[in-house]
Order: sequence, then structure tokens, then C-alpha cells
Amino acid sequence: MNPNERARYLRQIIFSGIGKEGQEKLRAARILIVGVGATGSIIASTLARAGVGSLKLADRDFVELSNLQRQVLYDEDDVAARLPKAIAAARKLTRLNSTLQILPCVTDVDAENIRDLIADVDLVLDGTDNFETRYLVNDACVEQNRAWIYSGAVSSYGATMTILPHASACFRCVFRHAPPPGTLPTCDTAGVIAPIVNVIGSLAAAEALKLLVGSGERNRGLINIDLWENTFDTVDIARRADCPCCAQHHFEFLENARADTAFLCGRNAIQIRPARKHALDLAQLAARLAPLGQVTHNEYLAQFTLDDFSITIFPDARALIQGTADARVARGLYAKYIGT
Repeated sequence: MNPNERARYLRQIIFSGIGKEGQEKLRAARILIVGVGATGSIIASTLARAGVGSLKLADRDFVELSNLQRQVLYDEDDVAARLPKAIAAARKLTRLNSTLQILPCVTDVDAENIRDLIADVDLVLDGTDNFETRYLVNDACVEQNRAWIYSGAVSSYGATMTILPHASACFRCVFRHAPPPGTLPTCDTAGVIAPIVNVIGSLAAAEALKLLVGSGERNRGLINIDLWENTFDTVDIARRADCPCCAQHHFEFLENARADTAFLCGRNAIQIRPARKHALDLAQLAARLAPLGQVTHNEYLAQFTLDDFSITIFPDARALIQGTADARVARGLYAKYIGT
């Protein structure tokens, strides 16, 4: 460890739970964060500052003004530039700690790419906002024997759980079936306050540090916190002998391709994924759409605004349709302005 590294991490090195040996382990560690929105921002910032050597950031979205209330890696310049969150996060983290390897992945994490994303990492952290992706991550991590940490926050409430495949309960041991649409609060219906995001993200990051250095008492259950009601509970979770995932090794979310539409939490928006990914020339697309409405583009995305709708298109032909929660309307707009 050179003198600059020692100076940067001194307060962490003299902490007995980490020490010099633990700091070396952090420098060698490789992490995937799935989603760098609210909790993902806290996790990424904390682990980058702690000196985790390699951070892979996978996110499908771009920075908007409403994010700034709770997503600590972004600012108004990112909003104005319409930067994908993975790109904006990587730039900010590089300025925080230029010694790290930061790999931004502007992508929708799905059954096609999840194995590749986790293949070279030691630990996966959840910064997503939907059950479908969490089930997918759980399937892949159990199959590939990768530890991962679930985190979620909405309103003033949050939860986190550490999952060690074949040693602890997995996500489906707790949530055997996805809740039916409309039965749980979302950021759109219940809002979310920044303090709960900070707390849950910090708990997940602390858990990651413990796992990576091999020290400390790890979380052995599901932690539930409500900051408005001042409640903090830990529920012990046992592995289920009938769990479809970790007991029966039935990886249904990993084995089946995802639907071509996905609702985005708190956005009045729908994501459209084409059946096959293919490269788009965003400049050509922007030129074709310009006579029809307002168009802006950069190397990462093109944004087309027409009447009450805003369509953001990525180079892999994925699109976010804002202004509707109706999948049929979203698919119609995609077909009309982008193609089938």
C-alpha cells in the first residue's frame, strides 16, 4: 500500500474490523450494483470512498430533475445533459476516487445478460425498484453461487437482507410470489423521503464491507425500518425446503425471457424492449424524428417529445415511453415512431 492510499483510507485502516489486511481485500474486490438510483447511489458512493477496487454499475435509466431529491450522485448538470445514470454515476465516482476501476453499463438487466454481468464479480448489490429484476438477480446469484444484498425503500419504510446462496434463505424464501400489481405502495403512490434511502443504502454498504473483508457480524435476517414511526425490526428467515429457487433449483426468471414491457416506479412511464437487441444510429433517428416534434440527442440516448409524451431511445433500441401507464399505448408509440 503506497503512502497516498494509506493517507486516503487511514481512518478506515485503524478501525479494528477492517485494518490493513481488510483494506487490501477491499482493493481486490469486484462489485456489481444493479441500479444506481436512490439506494444504488448511496451504495456506490460509500463503496467507492471505502476503496472497493472495481465497481460495475448497471442501470437502464437517465437522470431527471425528480431524482435529485434523493439520488446523491447526480446534479442539475446531469439532468441538463440527459445523461444515463450509469454514465453520470461513473463520472462522479471517478472524481471521488480516481484509483478505482469503474465500469458503467447502460443496459436493462435481463435474462440475456445477467450471467455475464455477475460472472467476474464477488458480490452483487440491489439498487433496483422492482420485484421482477430482484427475482432475476436471485436466480442468477443462486445458480452461480454469488452473494447478493437486497435493498428497497419507499415512503419512510425500507428493508434489506443479505443472501448467501446455499447458506442462508434466498429472496424467494421470503417473497415466494411477486405481489400482484397495485397491491404495494410505490414511489408514485406513496412518495419516498431521502433519509430512508440513505439508511438502507448505508446498511447494505456496511454489510458489503463485512462480507468483503470477512469480519463482523453479518445480517442474518430481513431488516425492516420505518423512520417516520421509529421502528427497527429484524425478522429471522429460515431456508424453505420447498423454495423453487434455492431448494429445487428451478430458475424460472432466469430461464424465461422477460416481457417486452416493464412499468417504471414513480414515473408514469413504460419501458419497451425489442425482441432482439440491435444497434441504432441515434443521429439518424433524431434527424428522422425532427420534423415531427422536439428532438435532442447525445451519444447515449435520443429524446423525442410529442404532445403529452416523451420517448427516450437508447442505442440498443430500448425505449422509455413517458406520459402513459398503458402498455398498449406505449407499444403503439414505439411502433409508430421507432419501428417494430
